[in-house]
Amino acid sequence: MNTSPSYRNARRHVERKLGFGIHLGVYVLVNIGLVLVNFLASPHKVWAVWPLFGWGIGLLFHGLGVFLHAPGAAWKERLIEHEMNKHRRLE
Repeated sequence: MNTSPSYRNARRHVERKLGFGIHLGVYVLVNIGLVLVNFLASPHKVWAVWPLFGWGIGLLFHGLGVFLHAPGAAWKERLIEHEMNKHRRLE
């Protein structure tokens, strides 16, 4: 088993992506069920949008945490490179 820091980081990032995928799948399935129950039980009252919206906010932040704030994210690397180039020019 590889125990290098880069392997551990890559493994952790893959696990975070899988966790988000599972979260997204559960969100879709449960909310489809809630919408069906809503329209079958009380078609004139639309209440299913509230859990859909609330949980959707949580899912959004989960995704942002996984894909934007992930160690080694491409955009972070570009920003770091940009800053390093700026500092090199000033020296």
